[in-house]
Amino acid sequence: MIDIQLVDAGQHYKKLNKSYIIFICPFDLYGKGRHIYTFENICKEDNSISMGDEAVKIFLNTDGTMDDVSRELKAFLDYVAGQKPEDSYVEKLEEAVQEAKKNREWRHEYMTLLMRDQENVEKGKEYGEELMLSLIQKLLADKRFTEIERMKDDKDYRLILYREYHII
Repeated sequence: MIDIQLVDAGQHYKKLNKSYIIFICPFDLYGKGRHIYTFENICKEDNSISMGDEAVKIFLNTDGTMDDVSRELKAFLDYVAGQKPEDSYVEKLEEAVQEAKKNREWRHEYMTLLMRDQENVEKGKEYGEELMLSLIQKLLADKRFTEIERMKDDKDYRLILYREYHII
């Protein structure tokens, strides 16, 4: 859906320019200690086959422990994590952020987006609770009590059970 505005009607998708989708997270989404995870559309069954759409997804996170990004990017991620800027670019960014905070129109738009995001987080929590409740009910009905204990702390196992019961 992001690509839809990048190509004219009737044009082949291969005409798309390389696109980057960047997520900046205050946590390590994959828990592997990296500051950066980069993904491209590759066939799961045969990784020699690529979509060829040149869509790259990059997940940056502030909690990485590896030495896997430049000093400048690390300074930016530290800034995102709430640390004082120690890089000239990040210092300029901080100045721009402070200036933007003074702009009433921008603040209103930001607060509107923040409220929407908070509502979406709440919807996500409710959805997650519904999934978990449905799974627990199915496991109880099948008298699989030990699986309830295991899945509450094991996300990967929980996903296996969700699929097994066709919940997701």
